[in-house]
Amino acid sequence: MELDDLDWKLLDLLQRDGRMTFTELAKRVSLSAPATTERVRRLEHAGIVTGYAAVVDPQRLGLPIEAIVRVRVRSLDTPRFRERVVTMAQVRDADHVTGDDCWLLRVVCRSTIELEEFVEQAQRYGDTTTSLVFSSHARNRPVTREIFGGIVSR
Repeated sequence: MELDDLDWKLLDLLQRDGRMTFTELAKRVSLSAPATTERVRRLEHAGIVTGYAAVVDPQRLGLPIEAIVRVRVRSLDTPRFRERVVTMAQVRDADHVTGDDCWLLRVVCRSTIELEEFVEQAQRYGDTTTSLVFSSHARNRPVTREIFGGIVSR
Protein backbone atom coordinates (compact mmCIF):
# COMPACT_ATOMS: atom_id res chain seq x y z
CA MET A 1 0.00 0.00 0.00
CA GLU A 2 1.39 3.39 -0.99
CA LEU A 3 1.20 6.00 1.76
CA ASP A 4 0.83 9.71 1.09
CA ASP A 5 1.56 12.69 3.35
CA LEU A 6 -1.88 12.52 5.00
CA ASP A 7 -1.48 8.82 5.79
CA TRP A 8 1.88 9.50 7.44
CA LYS A 9 0.44 12.40 9.42
CA LEU A 10 -2.43 10.20 10.64
CA LEU A 11 -0.01 7.41 11.59
CA ASP A 12 2.16 9.86 13.51
CA LEU A 13 -0.82 11.27 15.43
CA LEU A 14 -2.30 7.84 16.18
CA GLN A 15 1.04 6.44 17.38
CA ARG A 16 1.40 9.35 19.78
CA ASP A 17 -2.21 9.23 21.00
CA GLY A 18 -4.28 6.21 19.98
CA ARG A 19 -7.28 7.60 21.86
CA MET A 20 -7.56 10.70 19.71
CA THR A 21 -11.08 11.03 18.31
CA PHE A 22 -11.74 11.05 14.58
CA THR A 23 -12.99 14.62 14.98
CA GLU A 24 -9.70 15.72 16.53
CA LEU A 25 -7.68 13.76 13.97
CA ALA A 26 -9.67 15.38 11.17
CA LYS A 27 -9.00 18.82 12.59
CA ARG A 28 -5.26 18.14 12.82
CA VAL A 29 -4.98 16.92 9.21
CA SER A 30 -7.48 19.38 7.74
CA LEU A 31 -9.94 16.77 6.46
CA SER A 32 -13.57 16.03 7.23
CA ALA A 33 -14.25 13.51 9.99
CA PRO A 34 -15.77 10.96 7.52
CA ALA A 35 -12.76 11.23 5.18
CA THR A 36 -10.40 10.84 8.13
CA THR A 37 -12.34 7.83 9.42
CA GLU A 38 -12.16 6.22 5.96
CA ARG A 39 -8.39 6.73 5.77
CA VAL A 40 -7.84 5.26 9.23
CA ARG A 41 -10.07 2.27 8.39
CA ARG A 42 -8.06 1.76 5.18
CA LEU A 43 -4.82 1.74 7.22
CA GLU A 44 -6.37 -0.78 9.61
CA HIS A 45 -7.68 -2.99 6.80
CA ALA A 46 -4.24 -2.99 5.15
CA GLY A 47 -2.75 -4.25 8.43
CA ILE A 48 -0.61 -1.13 8.92
CA VAL A 49 -2.50 -0.12 12.07
CA THR A 50 -2.82 -3.36 14.00
CA GLY A 51 -4.35 -2.14 17.25
CA TYR A 52 -4.57 0.44 20.00
CA ALA A 53 -3.30 -0.03 23.54
CA ALA A 54 -2.70 1.70 26.85
CA VAL A 55 0.94 2.08 27.90
CA VAL A 56 1.33 0.91 31.49
CA ASP A 57 4.22 1.69 33.85
CA PRO A 58 5.21 -1.64 35.50
CA GLN A 59 7.08 0.13 38.33
CA ARG A 60 3.90 1.90 39.46
CA LEU A 61 2.23 -1.52 39.61
CA GLY A 62 4.88 -2.93 41.95
CA LEU A 63 7.24 -4.42 39.34
CA PRO A 64 10.46 -2.43 39.91
CA ILE A 65 12.89 -4.96 38.45
CA GLU A 66 13.28 -4.96 34.67
CA ALA A 67 15.81 -7.15 32.91
CA ILE A 68 16.89 -8.33 29.51
CA VAL A 69 17.39 -12.10 29.53
CA ARG A 70 19.25 -13.55 26.57
CA VAL A 71 18.80 -17.29 26.13
CA ARG A 72 20.67 -19.74 23.91
CA VAL A 73 18.02 -22.46 23.68
CA ARG A 74 18.96 -25.96 22.58
CA SER A 75 17.17 -26.51 19.25
CA LEU A 76 15.16 -29.53 20.41
CA ASP A 77 13.93 -27.53 23.42
CA THR A 78 12.56 -24.59 21.40
CA PRO A 79 8.90 -25.73 21.38
CA ARG A 80 8.91 -26.35 25.15
CA PHE A 81 10.72 -23.04 25.76
CA ARG A 82 8.05 -21.16 23.78
CA GLU A 83 5.31 -23.00 25.64
CA ARG A 84 6.69 -22.75 29.18
CA VAL A 85 8.93 -19.67 29.37
CA VAL A 86 7.76 -17.23 26.71
CA THR A 87 4.21 -17.47 28.07
CA MET A 88 5.21 -16.64 31.67
CA ALA A 89 3.56 -13.51 33.10
CA GLN A 90 6.90 -11.76 33.68
CA VAL A 91 7.71 -11.70 29.93
CA ARG A 92 6.78 -8.37 28.32
CA ASP A 93 8.63 -8.94 25.02
CA ALA A 94 10.07 -12.08 23.48
CA ASP A 95 12.11 -11.89 20.29
CA HIS A 96 13.50 -14.94 18.48
CA VAL A 97 16.78 -13.57 17.10
CA THR A 98 19.90 -14.50 15.16
CA GLY A 99 23.38 -14.52 16.65
CA ASP A 100 24.86 -16.29 19.66
CA ASP A 101 21.60 -16.09 21.61
CA CYS A 102 18.33 -17.44 20.25
CA TRP A 103 15.92 -15.42 22.37
CA LEU A 104 15.88 -11.91 23.76
CA LEU A 105 13.35 -11.54 26.59
CA ARG A 106 12.37 -8.32 28.36
CA VAL A 107 10.97 -9.25 31.75
CA VAL A 108 9.58 -7.42 34.78
CA CYS A 109 9.59 -8.78 38.33
CA ARG A 110 8.62 -7.79 41.86
CA SER A 111 12.06 -8.63 43.26
CA THR A 112 15.49 -9.99 42.41
CA ILE A 113 14.38 -13.27 43.98
CA GLU A 114 11.55 -13.50 41.45
CA LEU A 115 14.00 -12.64 38.66
CA GLU A 116 16.33 -15.39 39.88
CA GLU A 117 13.45 -17.89 39.81
CA PHE A 118 12.55 -16.78 36.28
CA VAL A 119 16.14 -17.20 35.08
CA GLU A 120 16.29 -20.66 36.67
CA GLN A 121 13.20 -21.63 34.64
CA ALA A 122 14.82 -20.33 31.44
CA GLN A 123 18.06 -22.18 32.20
CA ARG A 124 16.23 -25.49 31.93
CA TYR A 125 16.29 -24.91 28.15
CA GLY A 126 19.77 -23.48 27.64
CA ASP A 127 22.35 -20.91 28.69
CA THR A 128 21.27 -17.44 29.83
CA THR A 129 22.79 -14.00 30.20
CA THR A 130 20.86 -11.46 32.26
CA SER A 131 21.22 -7.68 32.27
CA LEU A 132 19.32 -5.39 34.62
CA VAL A 133 17.79 -2.33 32.96
CA PHE A 134 18.87 0.89 34.70
CA SER A 135 16.79 3.14 32.46
CA SER A 136 15.28 3.21 28.97
CA HIS A 137 15.93 6.15 26.70
CA ALA A 138 14.04 5.03 23.61
CA ARG A 139 11.07 2.72 23.63
CA ASN A 140 8.10 2.35 21.32
CA ARG A 141 9.12 5.26 19.14
CA PRO A 142 6.67 6.00 16.35
CA VAL A 143 7.44 4.58 12.92
CA THR A 144 7.91 7.65 10.71
CA ARG A 145 8.59 8.31 7.06
CA GLU A 146 12.16 9.40 7.97
CA ILE A 147 13.04 5.73 8.39
CA PHE A 148 12.68 5.43 4.62
CA GLY A 149 15.28 8.15 4.01
CA GLY A 150 12.72 10.49 2.53
CA ILE A 151 11.88 8.09 -0.32
CA VAL A 152 8.13 7.80 0.06
CA SER A 153 5.43 8.15 -2.56
CA ARG A 154 3.30 11.25 -2.29
